[in-house]
Amino acid sequence: MAPFFEVENLTKRFGGLVAVNNVSFQIGRDEIVGLIGPNGSGKTTLVRCVIGIFKPESGKVRFKGEDITGWRPWKVVQRGLVGTFQVVKPFRRLPVIANVMVGCLCPRITKGGEWTKTTVVKARDALECVGIADRAREPASTLSHGDLKRLEVARAIATEPELLILDEPFGGLNPAETELVAKSMKRLHKGGRVGRLHSEGPAMLIIEHKLMELMKIVDRVIVINYGEIIAQGTPEEIVKMPTVIEAYTGKEVLIA
Repeated sequence: MAPFFEVENLTKRFGGLVAVNNVSFQIGRDEIVGLIGPNGSGKTTLVRCVIGIFKPESGKVRFKGEDITGWRPWKVVQRGLVGTFQVVKPFRRLPVIANVMVGCLCPRITKGGEWTKTTVVKARDALECVGIADRAREPASTLSHGDLKRLEVARAIATEPELLILDEPFGGLNPAETELVAKSMKRLHKGGRVGRLHSEGPAMLIIEHKLMELMKIVDRVIVINYGEIIAQGTPEEIVKMPTVIEAYTGKEVLIA
């Protein structure tokens, strides 16, 4: 059986700079996987190759057994793979809930029929999931940076993804907000998708610099540095690996 999600020998260059170098990994249907690494290590470039923002020079991206390498972003979303961005760009003049309703208009959702009656419900479910349902009718321009990050996550999950890729979802959040969003992700993963139409939540790939918070919710961690994977393992294994510690501190670690 083909892996649920697979990246095989993916490479992306910008001129003479190799941003992603021959990267390969898999994600299971029931996993939450963390993707970590120092600033500039190639994490975001890798994800943008996966979701169709960048076209890789070589390698393959396969999702549910299908080669989606080089697909345009909207086609990737239609297949059930959705990603968020570090820099959020909402429709600032629209109400918060209207921003999320846009995601509910994805063709893979509307083809089910009776969608006009459920769009508002799904959008509100998504906002409740990330904890900003009380701001639903306010213009998006009134939200703080932290709440805009939560809105970005809500917009993504409104499309009912099967694989959700989150680029620094905790960025700009205070500790209480971070804990709320982290718990929401676990609940979404285990307890079903927005709209309560499916019993199985999405698999997740999460890029994050808040490592303590990330390690509490992921099953496995992939570490990337200088565009290459340098380590993979459980959170408990990763935090003890000398190669990982050296990548973050810049100092060689000696194990007695």
